[in-house]
Amino acid sequence: MALKQLFPTGKRFSFFGIMSILGVMLGVMVLVVVQTVMNGFDKKIQETVKDTAADIRVYSKGGILYNWKDVDKKVKSYDFVEATAPFAQGMVMMKHLDKPAFPAVEGIVPWEEDKVVPLSKFIIEGKLDDLDDETVILSTGVAATVGAEIGSKIEVYTPLMLEKLKYDQVLLPRELEVVGLFETSMNKIDSNTMLVTLRLMQELYGLERGVHGIMVKLKPGTNLNKATQTLNTQLGENIKAYNWMQSNEEFLFVLRMEKTMMFFIILFIILVAAFSIASSLMTSVVRKTREIGLVIAMGGRSRHVASCFCLQGFIIGVVGSILGCLGAVVAVYYRNTIVSFIERLVHREDILQDFYPFKDLPAHYLFSDFVIIITCTLVIATLAGVLPAIRAARLNPAEALRNE
Repeated sequence: MALKQLFPTGKRFSFFGIMSILGVMLGVMVLVVVQTVMNGFDKKIQETVKDTAADIRVYSKGGILYNWKDVDKKVKSYDFVEATAPFAQGMVMMKHLDKPAFPAVEGIVPWEEDKVVPLSKFIIEGKLDDLDDETVILSTGVAATVGAEIGSKIEVYTPLMLEKLKYDQVLLPRELEVVGLFETSMNKIDSNTMLVTLRLMQELYGLERGVHGIMVKLKPGTNLNKATQTLNTQLGENIKAYNWMQSNEEFLFVLRMEKTMMFFIILFIILVAAFSIASSLMTSVVRKTREIGLVIAMGGRSRHVASCFCLQGFIIGVVGSILGCLGAVVAVYYRNTIVSFIERLVHREDILQDFYPFKDLPAHYLFSDFVIIITCTLVIATLAGVLPAIRAARLNPAEALRNE
């Protein structure tokens, strides 16, 4: 009976039925596309952050880790650790052609660092092996700021110079040669970072033989949180380990919040479609009052009539969800073609790279998203038939049969 009312015999299609299904389809399609693209953003950014930050970083609560070799040896003894690398970090002032910059500087041991963080794949000019105590590798953003390139000479000024002045000592700036440029696709890093050797960093900051921390790479399949907890409980009270998710907790929270907010905002499209379903079913109740009265007069109970209209809403939800998911898969498949067309239309071919660390629009399907979206859609579509169902169930058969 529900199917007969949705798709009457003798008609190619029901206008009200098709429009209701179309509304649900568009709502589901937009929800799936947005959630899939947001998942892609989340996954892509997390992969980039993980590649540049290492799995875990071990720090000393005192600031400088002087016995780092002992700590490093102990960390390497754990089965879940694949590689480690010491580092030191800070801020310096650099100058080239009278153009100053204030980049973050990180002192590394190149051959050990590359085992933990894939630096080699980020080098776009020069080689990581060329880095020594008299050279430096700049991020593309810093190089562009001061106009430096491979072979350029830069001067580096450190906070240690101010400390020396307190004791009437003068420390001259270090002159270093640029031997490489790197780009990670993370704007925060690419716009303001330079790499030097650990020995040079220790000299620039007066660390003697100390470091600021140790980077740790875990073996594949290792539980990140359990590994972090193990290091925190067994390395001693003065040592603190942070994994890459803890270090970027606020940033990752914003990503998750964006996805959640987008879901709830776009869910209103399905709510609008639900009102369309309710309106069409209510119209159907008015138009078919005599038929409903006849059904009740022949022995149909109120709950049967009510169930009929709720079932119509459910059927609209099922068909709309299936078509919406199929449409979303097609749209996601051709997403980059669509984005390229829009970029050419507005003459902004590099618009994605201006704000995000990738050229193409990422996408990542999650089965849970499909389950949540389809479940919400079916519930909303079924509830949309409740009011018409209640009205139909309350009809008096005698009055309904006299209705013109």
